[in-house]
Order: sequence, then structure tokens, then C-alpha cells
Amino acid sequence: MRWRDLAELVRLPAALTVPGDTLVGAAAAGWPSGRRTAALPFASAALYWAGMALNDWSDRELDAVERPERPIPSGRVQPDEALAVAAGLTGAGLACAAVAGRRPLAVATALAAAVWTYDVVAKSTPAGPVVMASTRFLDVMMGAGGRREALGPAAALGAHTLAVTAVSRGEVNGSTTGTARAAAATTGAVTLAVAADALLGAPRRAAPTGACAWPQQVAGPVLAASYAAAVLPAQLDVVREPDAGNARRATGVGIRGMVPLQAALLAGRGAVVGALGVLAIGPLAKLGARVVSPT
Repeated sequence: MRWRDLAELVRLPAALTVPGDTLVGAAAAGWPSGRRTAALPFASAALYWAGMALNDWSDRELDAVERPERPIPSGRVQPDEALAVAAGLTGAGLACAAVAGRRPLAVATALAAAVWTYDVVAKSTPAGPVVMASTRFLDVMMGAGGRREALGPAAALGAHTLAVTAVSRGEVNGSTTGTARAAAATTGAVTLAVAADALLGAPRRAAPTGACAWPQQVAGPVLAASYAAAVLPAQLDVVREPDAGNARRATGVGIRGMVPLQAALLAGRGAVVGALGVLAIGPLAKLGARVVSPT
């Protein structure tokens, strides 16, 4: 197995969209793991890559018909190699989470279980999008060590993931207008909820420390609007023409749209500098998608 084939198997650049999850959770919960939080983005990336490898292992027979260019059906990666990569990356993700403490490790274990459940059991069932959404939800909660303060941001990223996954089911045979409308409506609702939380919640969260709330009140809604501007047009294209090409484009845009959404959530929780840092990942993810497909 060549390095290029491995990169394609795990959708290497797409993992740039996950480090912000744990940072959002940590910011929402007051950075409970302290400096050890730095290990959690690596846990997220490893578990994401594990899920991608396991996805291709699970879909190897279907891909032989629908996507013969993928690493396994093309013969560039053997099925047992893909399964070994998935298992090894899962172990690496759990090890990184353990560095942050027992509570993040407990959530990481649930996240790993959700990843394997999705790829091996739930993906082709009606529950598939919900299980996939739960992985992003749990990724945020891992950063928070399971603390309830992160439930809102986790729900926002989970809802976005639900919409993207529903549209992604049409990447080969096309989506439906109803699915695309629901996805666009979800994007609109998430945008409004995140902007409102920054505007109304920032003063309350800043009051105990005496910090100034206005940077959060400005940056949060602005970044929420940038998220909508990045994601909605492609989803509306699927509403107008729900063919496979538009569904693939909307899926790719939706995956990269995680980044401005994470930035908006970080800014709304007072981590404006962190939000700008996460936002800088966006161009890298877009550039990487030109080399290795994120879907």
C-alpha cells in the first residue's frame, strides 16, 4: 500500500474539519482538561480517519460496482489492510483521548463505538444519518469531558452533520428535493441559533469574569453568517436540481462548512482568537480536497 493510496483511503485532508470540534467543546465547558486539551484534536483526527478506512472496508463490494476507482476495489489497498488501518487508528485515537483524562476517554470510547456502528451496521439503514450525527455530537462532548455546558454547541454540529449526511446519500444516484430542502432549512436554523446564542448569551457568560462581551457578540454572528454563505448555495442547487453531481458538491461543501461553524461557536463562547485560528484551516481543507476527495 503506497502512501498516496493510504491518504485516499482515510480522506487525509478531510480530517482538517474535525480538530475544531473538541476545541468548541472545551471552550464551552471552560477548558476542563487544561493543557491536555491539546491531545484531543489528534484523537478526533485519528477516529475520523479510522471511520473513513472502515467505511471503504464495509462498502468494498458496493464500491466495486458504483465506485471502482476507490482504493479497495481498484486493488491498490487490500481489505485486510484497510481493516487493520481502521483498528490501529481507533486505538491511536483512544490513546490520545486518554492523555486528556478519564472523562474525555469515556466519551472517546462512546465515539469510537458510534463510528464502528455507523460503518458496519447503520450506514445503509434509516438510522444512518442520525448515527453519523451522533459522532460529531460526541466529538464535541469529548472536548468538554462530557460536561453539559457543551450540549448546545454539540447539538449544532450534530444537526449540521445530519443534514450533510442525508444529502450525501444521493452522491451516486441523486438526492431528492425534499431532502435538500430539509438540509437547507437545517442550515438556516443552525445559523440563527448560533448567532442568537452569541448575541444573547455572551453578556451572561462574560459577566462573572468582567470580560467585555462585544467581541463575541460581533464575531459570533458574523462567522455564523459566513457558515451559511459557504453551505447554503450548494444545498439550494440540490433543491433546484437534485442530481448526483450537485449532491456530491453539496456534500463536499458541507464537510468543509464544519470549519466556519466551529469558528462561530468558538467566537460565541469567548474564544475569538481560537476561532480565527480554526477559520484559517478552511483554505487548507479546500486545497486538500482538490488532491484527495473528502467524500
